Amino acid sequence: MNDHEIAASLAEEAGVLLLQLREVGGPDLKAEGDRRSNELLLSRLAELRADDAVLSEESVDDPLRLDAERVWIIDPLDGTREFGEPPRTDWAVHVALTVNGAPVAGAVALPGSGLVLQTGAPPELAPAHGGPPRLAVSRTRPPACTQVLVDAMGASLVEMGSAGAKAMAVVLGDVDVYAHAGGQYEWDSCAPVAVAAAAGLHVSRLDGSPLQYNQPDPYLPDLLICRPELVDEVLASLASS
Repeated sequence: MNDHEIAASLAEEAGVLLLQLREVGGPDLKAEGDRRSNELLLSRLAELRADDAVLSEESVDDPLRLDAERVWIIDPLDGTREFGEPPRTDWAVHVALTVNGAPVAGAVALPGSGLVLQTGAPPELAPAHGGPPRLAVSRTRPPACTQVLVDAMGASLVEMGSAGAKAMAVVLGDVDVYAHAGGQYEWDSCAPVAVAAAAGLHVSRLDGSPLQYNQPDPYLPDLLICRPELVDEVLASLASS
């Protein structure tokens, strides 16, 4: 399998496992989902790409990754809260490969929706939305940058859970912009950024600068994923705030 196929296969396999755990349920469902999915992904990567380094949300960070050219960045369960609230579908599995800090392959599984979006066969970008821009926003802690876009562009808000679900909503054409500020790490955005870029969307920091991965500090607080025809207006609105 090539790297694209590995990312998609592993994200799908972890998603199947998580659905099985969700069906069983139990008081430790969320913790068990994080742990079991992480174990599966680490095991498969050790089998398939033993020489590559891994950065995972659910594992102790190994500084040796900083000297590695190829680093897989994974989030075994993005949206743990939503996963623990059946029948919600806005949670995800992220699997991405970076080479010299740039995402080159990735997949985002949306197990609750039966979808795996990946760089090897990126989805075709949906036609432009005719009305005011629609913004994907957290249902519990919307960042201030979204209000800036509401005020400047007349945007409407669409609430949903995990970062992966929000990013893939832009890819699928359900929303037009996903802007986030604060509270994210590399594993939250790496796979979604890889898939979004492969689908033809704009990806960057909120100031338009490139996203860089496999950094000593994996905190990567802000992110913009949006349709190409909206990039200039979105960046200008954010810059003026």
